[in-house]
Amino acid sequence: MRTYPFELIRAAVRLGIGNRRDPIESGRRHSHCPQPEVYVTDFPHVMLREIYEQPDAIRRTLDLYLDGQVFDAEAFAPLANWLNPRGEVLIAASGSSRHAGLAAEIVLEDLCGLAVDVEYASEYACRTAANPRNPSVLVISQSGETSDTLAALRYALSTGHQTLAIANVPGSTMLREASAAMPLGAGPEKAIPATKSFTCQLTALYVLALYEAKRLNTIDDAGLVRMIAEFKAVPALIDQQLDRWREQTAALARKYADASTFLYLGRGVHYAIAREGALKMKETSYVHAEGYPAGELKHGPNALVSEQVPLVVIATVDEASADSKIRYDKTVQLLEDMKKQGARVIALANAGDRTISALVSDCIEVEPANEHLLIIPEVIPLQLFSYFMALEHGVDVDRPRNLSKAVIEV
Repeated sequence: MRTYPFELIRAAVRLGIGNRRDPIESGRRHSHCPQPEVYVTDFPHVMLREIYEQPDAIRRTLDLYLDGQVFDAEAFAPLANWLNPRGEVLIAASGSSRHAGLAAEIVLEDLCGLAVDVEYASEYACRTAANPRNPSVLVISQSGETSDTLAALRYALSTGHQTLAIANVPGSTMLREASAAMPLGAGPEKAIPATKSFTCQLTALYVLALYEAKRLNTIDDAGLVRMIAEFKAVPALIDQQLDRWREQTAALARKYADASTFLYLGRGVHYAIAREGALKMKETSYVHAEGYPAGELKHGPNALVSEQVPLVVIATVDEASADSKIRYDKTVQLLEDMKKQGARVIALANAGDRTISALVSDCIEVEPANEHLLIIPEVIPLQLFSYFMALEHGVDVDRPRNLSKAVIEV
């Protein structure tokens, strides 16, 4: 396993030094949101650089939609009429973007009381039957050009649905054609595996949920101020943990390099992150992985668990949320059963959680946060774990075989 001068890398990120490359751009610029030119190439791979760029990418995305502690009126003006009067939303997306949609389903339902369904874009575009509910259609894409998702958007438009597109590439077809658009501030993403574009999708979707919650009066002013402040603290929280996660996941990749399959487990909103972690493992390292709701393990997948099939379990908790604590208690029970079974388990848990660390083979600590915000930092060690597993298997992480940055039919 190669070692890298990560302290120099971190210094390069902070200071903007290194060989010149194209400056990071955002989807929209505000006078109060300057976009500094950042040139950083002192990384062994583009994917690692883009993982380390995530705190700043999230900040830029937040700056597109927040003016201090309030919503930016110019940014949200196009969204005034996108939502179905009955509060019904259908999310269509593919790959990592669909996983962001799965997380958004729970966040929009929990914070806003909306009724949300998530479809594979490739399936939705092939269903010609009219939807009598006429939901608003939200499409999510990194490139804004993905064929299946673009077809879903155009089908929704042709049938009279209000549409909203979230994409990372300024001027992309989806952002231009949708009824309303939310560009991201991730900047160009060169590596094929989505990292910073994914966390920026989660960022935009959470901001959208806060906006709709305020508009629908499902949160009060004090709650909104508190949640925006919590959100703005997330990039610094990630920045503080990146080096520790990098060191730990590099060691875990060496330890688990012989695994033939991983089963990723999560409950509630964290199920979407389990799905994303498994996808990253497959596409970067060519090691098979699947994501499941944690409660489904014993309904079949547990037959696979063995020395060669470890578990990756998301066991974080928001102590201020009664529902989160219920899910956590159920995860603790599952881990107790898995320990008796002799399973190899990597867990993501709150920093200082001795209960989880005592039940698993290895524990990656994540600083506590709001339940709906935890998903943003907790996906990053999973990205790093996949990155280092790819190195262990000799894979070109930036250009995995058979994959492209945008899935476009010609």
